[in-house]
Amino acid sequence: MSEKMTTHQAAEDARNEKILIYLNGRVVPKDQAVVSVYDSGFMLGDGVWEGIRLYNGTWAFLGEHIDRLFEAAKAIDLDIGLDRAGVIQAIRDTQVANDMQTDAHARLMVTRGPKVRPFQHPALSQSGPTLVIIMEHSRPSLPRPIRLATVAHMRGLPMTQDPKLNSHSKLNCIIACIAAEKAGADEALMLDVNGFVNTTNACNFFIVRRGAVWTSTGDYCMNGITRQKVIDLCRDNGIPVFERNYSLVDTYGADEAFLTGTFGAQTPVGEIDGRQIGTGEMGPMTERIRSLYKDLIDKECA
Repeated sequence: MSEKMTTHQAAEDARNEKILIYLNGRVVPKDQAVVSVYDSGFMLGDGVWEGIRLYNGTWAFLGEHIDRLFEAAKAIDLDIGLDRAGVIQAIRDTQVANDMQTDAHARLMVTRGPKVRPFQHPALSQSGPTLVIIMEHSRPSLPRPIRLATVAHMRGLPMTQDPKLNSHSKLNCIIACIAAEKAGADEALMLDVNGFVNTTNACNFFIVRRGAVWTSTGDYCMNGITRQKVIDLCRDNGIPVFERNYSLVDTYGADEAFLTGTFGAQTPVGEIDGRQIGTGEMGPMTERIRSLYKDLIDKECA
């Protein structure tokens, strides 16, 4: 069996040993970027985050990512402590400090901050928030298409933990990923509450059937920015695209499958539950969408 991979696999880069990290208004060396064991993010997963990607000196779709971050913070009644301009300035300050121009990925994390006692109630977080920006040199490095395994774990229900929240509470997705790895796959394909194909533990999921692109309704998956860009690109370029309910039967018979996410853009899927998808390699539609997305990035980040 070939080596294990993840959808966020990147080429090793020695520069990442000396990166500087933004921590509550300061930019500090990696080994000094520490938070309290009382922090609500560490203790309870109480926080939200965003991933953004740097191309040619520009953070792609930054406004949309910041919108999503502030919307998530509002949903969990978390005061980020900075306005939009302040968060964007913190990103730029971290970028300049690390002298990064392209092929970089940043993870913005905001928690409710340290708690005065180690218990759940949010009122015990009295000195937050904690704001961290980890910025690394990263270039996706996938030697082969991803293998998926369907698992029993669902991404989340709106009335429990809404999957549209990029929250720090990712245990359900981690357990799903572990189940997929135990089955010999790289990542997990997760169904929705009705048994329809939904998403993976880390990315949004698409299939291609007879020249048309299908993805889930979006009711139970992350409201992915790259996902929406792919849907928009299909509509703008005459490619039939459907947000719909579909089953594993439809998926196993697909001509192609791919994942979308900020880090990997479009990642081909070669196998699901031991069944080869199409040729097992990147298909022509995935390749075309990749090209269209690259053109969009070039335009956005000229």
